[in-house]
Amino acid sequence: MSVPVRLKPATRLYLAGEFAVVFFGLVIAYTLLWRGTSPIPVLLVLGAAVVWHLLRTGFDRRSFWRPEALRGQWRPMLMLWTLTAAGCAAAVAVLTPDALLVLPREQPLLWAAIVVLYPLLSVYPQELLFRAFLFHRYEPVFGPAGTAVAGALAFGFAHIAFGNWIAVALSAAGGWIFATRYRETRSLLVVSVEHSLYGLLMFTVGLGQYFYHGTVTAN
Repeated sequence: MSVPVRLKPATRLYLAGEFAVVFFGLVIAYTLLWRGTSPIPVLLVLGAAVVWHLLRTGFDRRSFWRPEALRGQWRPMLMLWTLTAAGCAAAVAVLTPDALLVLPREQPLLWAAIVVLYPLLSVYPQELLFRAFLFHRYEPVFGPAGTAVAGALAFGFAHIAFGNWIAVALSAAGGWIFATRYRETRSLLVVSVEHSLYGLLMFTVGLGQYFYHGTVTAN
């Protein structure tokens, strides 16, 4: 277990302000200036910048991957995901039945492309930013549990760019799951697998319209 870092009050205040600017201020700027555009280029640039920063500031490089952590996590991950999948499918079937499985039914090639590319181009860069960087830089400010809460709020808030409360609420819940998992495992592989499962569930079951500008919506 790592030794807690004791920060001076001025440093703590600075980092807290920096956190607010990076994870809330920049999101507001992006939403106002570039809403409706693909976030993938931004995520790739930010992901590369985060890797550069982490490598320069003592980040444990094993956390970029750490595959052994998956062995102790896949059962609880799949159990929670299965319950979530059943709940989401039931909700879509009852509330918006025409949207159930609309993407694989009506745009199977787009759905297949998302299955392949989403984990690589979207999920892993997001995990670099919202889990690895956020915990590495701000855990001394907020503490382990507080950083998980801060990460969940920041992750949910980042989805205001999609212009609907469903994306924000579901992402905040997912952010709590991923942050808690990362806090336990310190493995970007584990949280990227879990994030991918939930993201692909949204696109498959009929909730993708809230998370992706090009998804088919039901008539």
